[in-house]
This record gives sequence, C-alpha cells and structure tokens, in this order.
Amino acid sequence: MLLDLLFAVYLSCALLLTLYAGSEVLLLLAYWRYRNQPLALPDVTEWPSVVVQLPIYNERYVVERLLAAVAALDYPREKLIVQVLDDSADETTAIVAVEAARFRAAGLDIHHIRRENRTGYKAGALAYGLSLVDSDLVMVLDADFVPPPDFLKRTVPYLVANPKLGMVQTRWGHLNPFNNWLTLGQTLALDGHFVVEQTARSRSGLLMSFNGSGGVWRIQCIRDAGGWRDLTLTEDLDLSYRAQLAGWHFLYLPDVVVPGELPPQIAAYKQQQARWAKGSTQCLGYILPPLWHSQFNLPQRVMATLHLCQYLPHPLMVLLLLLTPPLLITHELQQQIPLGLLGIISLGPPLVYVVSQQALYPDWKRRLLAFPVLLALGTGIAWSNSVAVVGGLFGWQTEFRRTPKFARAWEGSGYAMRNNPGLVIELLLAMYAIWGVWLALKLSPALVPYLGVYGFAFGSVALWGIRDTWMARHSSP
Repeated sequence: MLLDLLFAVYLSCALLLTLYAGSEVLLLLAYWRYRNQPLALPDVTEWPSVVVQLPIYNERYVVERLLAAVAALDYPREKLIVQVLDDSADETTAIVAVEAARFRAAGLDIHHIRRENRTGYKAGALAYGLSLVDSDLVMVLDADFVPPPDFLKRTVPYLVANPKLGMVQTRWGHLNPFNNWLTLGQTLALDGHFVVEQTARSRSGLLMSFNGSGGVWRIQCIRDAGGWRDLTLTEDLDLSYRAQLAGWHFLYLPDVVVPGELPPQIAAYKQQQARWAKGSTQCLGYILPPLWHSQFNLPQRVMATLHLCQYLPHPLMVLLLLLTPPLLITHELQQQIPLGLLGIISLGPPLVYVVSQQALYPDWKRRLLAFPVLLALGTGIAWSNSVAVVGGLFGWQTEFRRTPKFARAWEGSGYAMRNNPGLVIELLLAMYAIWGVWLALKLSPALVPYLGVYGFAFGSVALWGIRDTWMARHSSP
C-alpha cells in the first residue's frame, strides 16, 4: 500500500514536470512563428509627461551610476520628472542628496523622497511616489540598471499610439556577464526568458508580465488595476496580471535593451530566486480564481496558470530525487519507469537557451560552454526555492530581502552575504543523489544520468556556497 502511494506521487511529479516542459516547447514554437514580426516605431507629435521612479534601499555602490544614466535620458526636460524613492538606512542617502542637488542645478527635475518607514517595501515606495505626481506615464528602474539615453524615445511612442496599451517591457541586458561562471550561467537563463518566452507571450496574445525594471507604465492602467500592493514579494507580477484582467494590453520590445547587474555571489543569487519563487507562488493564490473566471480563452488561461506555477517544478524535482532510491530498492522503477516522455519533452527547455544565445551573440557556441553551470543552477537551488514555494503556498510571511548590488568585487563589500541558508541540506542532497547513482548502476543503469545530474547540481551549488562563505568571512571590507 505504501509503495503504491509512493509510486503514485512519483508518477504525478513526473507528469507535472512533463506538462511544464511541454509549455516551454509551445513557447519555443510560438517564438519561431512570430520572431520576425516587425514592430514599426510610431511617430509622436507631442511627448507625454513621464515620471522616472528609482526605488532604492542601501545601494551605495551603484546609485551614482544609476542617477548619471537617468540624467542622460534623451527626453524633453519639461516633460520629465525623476523620483529617487530612497528607503536606505546607510550612506546611500547622503550620496543621493549630493548627486540629486548636482543634477537639479543642471536643470533636471529630480526629487529625493524619503518615507518614515519601509511599509510595503518596493510596492509601497512606488505607490507613495505616484501619489505625489500627476503624470501620464511612469518608468520603473531598479538600482542596478543602466538605461540607454534613447530608452524613452524608443518605448513611449507605442503608448502614445495605442490608448489600450498599459505597459511596455524591454529586454534585460547584462553589465557583468563575465564576472564569474555564476554570472555567465545566469545570462543563459535570463536570455532564454527575455528572448524566447517574453517574445512568444507578447506576440502570440498570451498574458505576460512586467519584470520589475526596464518598463514603462501608463499610470491610468496602474490605477485601473488597483495600484501597487504589497501582498506578495513579486509586486510586478501581481500588478501585471491584475492589469491584464482589467482589460489592458502589454507589449514587449526585444530590441530595446536595458542592462543590469547579475548577482556574482551564490548566496545573493539564491536569495533573489527564493524571493521570486515565493512571490510567484503567492500571486498564484491571488490571481488564479479571477483568471479562470475571466473572458480569456482556454489556451491563454492554461499558459497563464503555468506561468504563475513556474517555480513549482522545484519541489517536484526534490520529491522525485527523494523517491527514486527507495523505489529502486523495492524494484518498482525497474518494472515501470515513467520518465520516457519527460525525457523527450524536457529537451524543450535546453533548446530555449540554445535559440536565445544563437539569436543574440555571434559567439553563441562558445557561450553554451556555460550550459553545465546553468544546469547546476537550475537544479542545485531547487531546495531553497522549494522552501520558498511552500512558504508561498501556506502564507508564511517574510521580509522583502533585496538582492545586494556591488558594481565591484563583491568579496570585500559591506553588502556581501556571510551566511548561505540551506548549504547543509544541499550537501546532504548531493550525497543522497550519489548514493542513488550507486544503486542505479546495479539496479537500473538508465537512471544513472538522471541521478548524476542531481548529484552534480547540488554538489556544485553547495561547494560554490562553501567557497563564497569562506571568502566573505575572510575578506576585509
């Protein structure tokens, strides 16, 4: 009876992972169909007013770079307002005060805004900033992004030409892709999302999301959707779906690039991904009921649901790993291995990364040498993301933890994380997977590569975490 139950759970996990991998295949097919669809830049006779919102918290290493880039934006000065929404508790505030005064003297309408507390975190800061202005559009930038001077001239015209368009999202580029193997692996993951997935969703009529930075909103769209709210850790995803449920349309521009900084420390990367995992799962609970009662067609609702479930594969992967050795020992998997279909369809996600690299870089074959790093990251952080997903499902409240930005060597930074949560569990999971490989060699050799990936991924992330923790603790600020 117990074995039957375990096998049923195992089979369910495998089928759900197959379903998710299948959605990636569909997005890849949609991308191939619509990738060459032209988007002509509309003409503008009168530029609307734009407020640029810069929500920051303890960003002393990158805030000067951010303000300089925003001050260089090519847009009519009488139509441009800059809000530095500063919730910092360190010397960042003093840096902003000096730089804001300098740019204000040069003619930029820039406001250094401080709140009494961090209520609502980023969502609260953005909402507070909007309450102070009466503009048509708002551009949102995180502290580690550097927009090109023509950013507004290449995004605003679409909002001017289409009154039903509520938001324009641009593609994230990378400021430090070759910082280390971790940042290079992240470029593959982000490029796959921004080149293939976002393009496919936008151009095939599927629901898509604002990515939290590098986008321009129509303020009326934000208000119609109910405004920014802090019920989840991913306020961008939450507002995106509420806006589209309210009838607004979104547009993605893959040719407009705003580069940002990638976390060069494994603990910082895990913290970022866990926040996104928990926030996405929280959004799932809030958005799913109105989504399935909406007027969207069935394919739109199904793909939107899978999008909101994008981090659920991680606990499914952990469950599959935990169940495989016991089912091997009891000879259940020798009789009926259910991974065949998963193995075929799971080729879809790697193709997403291959296609994105080929579309962006002349040296794409060389860049794909970092694919083992991406494989290690995608599987090796499954434990920390699983904890975050469970927390999102059960409503466990946690503080909004920012991703530290460095713009320099992170080892001697005051923002470097000196603890790596989940490190011991990742080591144990790596050893457990290696034990599974030993069992599979004797009982079911077909499962050796599958279990070997787990051992490699958890082991790599754990060893990288040990290295980073040692370096952080032994580096002088």
